[in-house]
Amino acid sequence: MISSIITGTGSFIPSIKKENAAFLNEHFLNEDGTSFSSGNDVIIEKFKSITGIEERRYAKPTLNTSDLAFFASQKAIEDAGINPEEIDYIILAHNFGDVNQGAIQSDILPSLATRVKYRLSIENSNCVAYDILFGCPGWVEGVIQAQAFIKAGIAKKCLVIGAETLSRVVDKNDRDSMIFSDGAGACIVEATDESGSGILSHATQTFAKEEAYFLFNGKSYDKTANKDVRYIKMLGRKIYEFALVNVPLAMKSALDKSGVSIDEVKKVFIHQANEKMDEAIIKRFFRLFKKPVPEGIMPMSIHKLGNSSVATVPTLLDLVLKGEMENQEVQKGDIVIFTSVGAGMNLNAIVYRF
Repeated sequence: MISSIITGTGSFIPSIKKENAAFLNEHFLNEDGTSFSSGNDVIIEKFKSITGIEERRYAKPTLNTSDLAFFASQKAIEDAGINPEEIDYIILAHNFGDVNQGAIQSDILPSLATRVKYRLSIENSNCVAYDILFGCPGWVEGVIQAQAFIKAGIAKKCLVIGAETLSRVVDKNDRDSMIFSDGAGACIVEATDESGSGILSHATQTFAKEEAYFLFNGKSYDKTANKDVRYIKMLGRKIYEFALVNVPLAMKSALDKSGVSIDEVKKVFIHQANEKMDEAIIKRFFRLFKKPVPEGIMPMSIHKLGNSSVATVPTLLDLVLKGEMENQEVQKGDIVIFTSVGAGMNLNAIVYRF
C-alpha cells in the first residue's frame, strides 16, 4: 500500500524582532473607539499571561509572503534531497496573499504558488501550483490534499507551504495586533512503499453557522481611520470556547481512525494560536482518554515567534526536526499529531508516524 511521508522540511523566520515593550506607546482602543482605563503596561502584561507571547517576528518591508514561502521551500527541497523538476504539486496555504508594506490591497494574481514555482525555476509544466485559503489550518490541510493526490496515484512528490505576513493586515489600535506575526514553513510529501509510516489518518471539519465569522476583516477601532481599509479581526472568547470543545474531538476522531493507542502519541504539533488555549485543548484531548498530559508532549514556539497562522505548525515541526528546540526531538517510529483551528471556522488533525 502506498503511504505518504514527509521527507524534508524548511522554514523561514523573519529577522525583525518586535518585543512586547515595543507596544507600550501604541494607542489601543475598544471596539467602540473608546480608550482603555488601564495603561498599556497592564494590557501587555495580561496579554503575555494569556497568550505566552513575549516577542514576534516581522518580515522586512522588501519581502512579501511569496518571498518567505520561496525561502522555506528552498530549504525543504534541499533537506529532502530532491530535484525540483520532480515535484508534481505545489500547494501554498495563506490568507491574505502578498501585501506590500503600507498597501491597502492584497495581491494574489498570479497565485502565490505560481510565484514560488517561478522563483524555483521549475520548467516542468506538469507541476501544478495552486493556493488554498483554509485559515490557520491551511498547511495541515495542504498535507492532507498532498496525501490524497499520492493515494490516487497522480502524484509522487508534493511541496506544501504555509506562509503569511500578518503584520501587514493588523489594526495597530487593536490590542489583538500583538498576537500576529510573519513567517513561512514548508515540507516535501512523498509516496513510499514503507508500510506503517507517514500519514496514518486524518480528520477535517468546517463549522459555518455562527462560527463562520469568528475571524473576519473589519474596520479599524480608530473611528477617524480610512473606513475603506479592512484589518484582521477576531472574536477571541468565542474562538477559545469553540476550539476547546471541537479540536480535541477532531484529534480523537483522527486517532481512533488510525488504530493507534493514545499511549503511543509522543508529540502534538498544535497551531501556535494562544498558549493558554493550546494547553487547554491538549488537556481536554487527553481527558477524553482519561489520561494525564505527558510532560513535554507539546512543543511551543509562540513565546518567541508569535502567531504566524498557516506557518506555525510547519515552522514548529522544522525547528524540532532540526534540533533547534531545547528538550524536544522526534525519533524514528514516533507517533505525532498535527492539529490546527482557524478562520472558517475550520479545524483538522493528522496522525503521523515518523
